[in-house]
Amino acid sequence: MDKKKKIKGRKLEQSELQQVIRRMYRRHPFKAFNAKQVIRKLKVDNDRNSVQHALEQLARTEVIVPFQEDKFRWAGIDAPPTEGVTGRKGAAVFTGTVDLTRSGAAFIQVPGRDRDIFVPPHSVHTAMQGDTVEVRLVASRRGRPEGEIIRILKRVQDHFIGTLRITRNGGIVTPDKQNVPFDVLIPPDGTGEAAHGEKVLVQVFEWPGPGSRIKSPKGRIQGRFEGQSLNDVEMQAILIHNGFPLYFSVEALTETRNLPQEIPTDERSRRRDFRDIVTFTIDPEDAKDFDDALSFRPLEGGGCEIGIHIADVSHYVRPGTALDREAYERSTSVYLVDRVLPMLPERISNEICSLRPHEESLTFSAVFTFDEKDRLTGRWFGKTVIHSDHRFSYEQAQEVLEKGEGPYATELQTLNRIATKLRKKRFREGSISFESEEVKFRLNEEGVPVEVYVKERKEAHLLIEDYMLLANREVAAHIRKKSTGQEIPFVYRVHDLPDPDKLADFALFARELGFHMELKTPKQVTASFNRLAEAVRKEEKLRMLEPLAIRTMAKAVYTTENIGHYGLGFEDYTHFTSPIRRYSDVLVHRIMEKNLEGEYRENKASLESKCVHVSQQERRANDAERESIKYKQVEFIEKHVGEVFEGQISGMMDRGLFVQLKGSMVEGMAPFSHFPEPFDVDDSRLKARGRYSGDVLKMGDVVQVQILFADLARRQVEMRIIFE
Repeated sequence: MDKKKKIKGRKLEQSELQQVIRRMYRRHPFKAFNAKQVIRKLKVDNDRNSVQHALEQLARTEVIVPFQEDKFRWAGIDAPPTEGVTGRKGAAVFTGTVDLTRSGAAFIQVPGRDRDIFVPPHSVHTAMQGDTVEVRLVASRRGRPEGEIIRILKRVQDHFIGTLRITRNGGIVTPDKQNVPFDVLIPPDGTGEAAHGEKVLVQVFEWPGPGSRIKSPKGRIQGRFEGQSLNDVEMQAILIHNGFPLYFSVEALTETRNLPQEIPTDERSRRRDFRDIVTFTIDPEDAKDFDDALSFRPLEGGGCEIGIHIADVSHYVRPGTALDREAYERSTSVYLVDRVLPMLPERISNEICSLRPHEESLTFSAVFTFDEKDRLTGRWFGKTVIHSDHRFSYEQAQEVLEKGEGPYATELQTLNRIATKLRKKRFREGSISFESEEVKFRLNEEGVPVEVYVKERKEAHLLIEDYMLLANREVAAHIRKKSTGQEIPFVYRVHDLPDPDKLADFALFARELGFHMELKTPKQVTASFNRLAEAVRKEEKLRMLEPLAIRTMAKAVYTTENIGHYGLGFEDYTHFTSPIRRYSDVLVHRIMEKNLEGEYRENKASLESKCVHVSQQERRANDAERESIKYKQVEFIEKHVGEVFEGQISGMMDRGLFVQLKGSMVEGMAPFSHFPEPFDVDDSRLKARGRYSGDVLKMGDVVQVQILFADLARRQVEMRIIFE
């Protein structure tokens, strides 16, 4: 009673408010309350937003759980399950996505739950990375929910690359991927001409059911890799094991062959004609799919018109076709170090839809007018036809910008001036200026890396980026503003606020390295991140904070719920500018086209389901890209065993330190067993101290390391720190 008297009528700080709310729920474990009811029950002077924030923070740590609209209830063991369905023994069952670890255990990511459900290896069964599964809660250990996978609802992959062993009963294929928890049994008629010990592609046709005595799936050999280089096999394995098929179906390829190359006259007449306006593309030197172009036209009386023209993929890829179904399943092109697995067959991506120079192309355009002071004054969206006058590589465009002469120098310099102003305005209004370093490779004829370097982003890259951001933002804003009455369901690209707990941990880490973060408001957080981006350019030891800062942030996703894009500081944002390589953009084009004149509303639940799928595929493509980079980094450093490099301490664990080499970004482990004395790692994992000498090694310290060995199969590098 005394405690209740002390809080009555007071405005509590967040920490105290959460404590009293926690006590209230513990006293009423079977009741549900919303923010307004909490205020009334506790008689505190906090406003509804403050209490709502406290409730959401408690829900993040699973002290309470969401229940019926805006209410929450106690999550203690006496409370009945609040979501999912009831499984055996009354345990709650949830549907989620598998995140598999190297050990064979898994974490199940369940929408609406902030804590993933841990599944030990023996309860994963045959579930794979990215599969959609049902998981039943069986225990809670140290506050961590633990479960068992009871059903696999959707499998990401049924193809695997592995090594064949011939047996009396057929064969067994052991998949190459380390965390695949099973072998594939091959019946006698399923091995084909494959030989013992050969690398093969196998397709599973039968999975073991619940309670089955046979724990391994059955499959048939679908392909052999005889005569192919190790590099080709490994790159194909990365694609297969991330759920991306190597080939298009016969139906999709047939539809592609039947698409017309020539543009019909009546189609031109239905579109706004930009063929006589200066238009060009700027892309990487080795690009073949040019999906965006810029046009420039000076206006009488001052100012200019800038067109952002995007390949009109939706004109050719129609809903309900085999081509559309396959594009949706893939959802994205996958960019590995030495190859691209396109979302669409090459005849579409590299020929029909590619905005190639000196050819007419069908486009969907966002056209903007700027006055003589470079202020945005008008916008227009619609279907167009263009004729690209020139194809620049980024390097060629950069040379023109630097020298002030060359093809379309005046147009390029004006475009760059306006882009620079757009960029500065974006940062003033809350955009975060982090740029993650992109590793690039120079390969020899066999595909072996002979050089690794960090890609340098110059004005030409930023110019294109700024106009793509402009188009994406304005298209999203157009649809949102058009939804004056009933909402028009749309595909937004959103980015949530950083997780407060991750942010607090990062701030402590940054402070150890001498950088102070302000975290009281989202605006302060943004300002701190931008200060850090500037500081990184001046102080080498802070460089490692940049990727860690990015990890504190939520992942950008596609959704029909427009919560804005925190990282860009935009209220509205979508992806409109790359339909050749992103299915999200195809969806955006279709909805945008139907809303140019009248109003069109797609079923929101159906559209949200597509957004979830496209987001999942994007994550798998990113995983595949990272795997290929890691493989090439290890392959590169394998040729330099015994050599000494400069690196930076990037991580710590009980058995050693992680060091990232400068330039190549290769990361390896430096075990304490190679140190001249025992080292103890601080609980913070930010520093390690020599037991006898007292010498301290900190995160971010620059060290000299010798490469001891590189294990290409496991993608691991071992190093030895050289002490003076």
